[in-house]
Amino acid sequence: MKFLLTSSGICNPSISDALADLLGKPIAESTALFVPTGVHPFPGGAARAWKAVQGQAAIPLSQLGWKSVGLLELTALPTIREENWVPAVREADALLVWGGDVLYLTYWMRRSGLAELLPSLTDTVYVGVSAGSIAVTPYNCDAEFDLPFVPDGSDMAEGADRALGLVGFALYPHLNHPDMADTELSAIRKWASGIPVPTYAIDDNTAIKVVDGGVEVVSEGEWELINP
Repeated sequence: MKFLLTSSGICNPSISDALADLLGKPIAESTALFVPTGVHPFPGGAARAWKAVQGQAAIPLSQLGWKSVGLLELTALPTIREENWVPAVREADALLVWGGDVLYLTYWMRRSGLAELLPSLTDTVYVGVSAGSIAVTPYNCDAEFDLPFVPDGSDMAEGADRALGLVGFALYPHLNHPDMADTELSAIRKWASGIPVPTYAIDDNTAIKVVDGGVEVVSEGEWELINP
């Protein structure tokens, strides 16, 4: 699978060019499935999901002029026969995975069967935004933030600090974001010091492009690679 892991979507020409390169054709000729699942645990999650799908959110993703965009709601998939959703995933040129709660998103990626399917999608481009990007790394840098959103009595919090591990590095998005706590480089370095893989700290104008294990930083902003 090919990955384009972002903090804030396809927000500048360099990241847009990287997406077109991964797709191998213009966005206008490409099909996508949009995954809004990660935002549901937050207050107002339903409205946030609708705005993201409709392209009304400030983060550019669904509104890029795709040939077609479908909805892939992970919480519904366990109740659907696989032959009625797996072909749609295999046929899509891109999976657009929205942000939100990393713990909730990875839980439903596993439970839905999508996590198991992803490694077989060799030609598909996985485009992550924030939590959607963190979810495919080995470690969840948002675990402490996510825990208060776990429903009472749920086992979702088990292994909260781990994610899917489909790439070999950790990711900490929103570097130096003025409205987000613990995004200063000093805080990110402190978190990264406790894990055994490299960490990319990226701001909202930066993305990580991954093809066949090769990693490339695409940036019109700030980023830093923090080695273990």
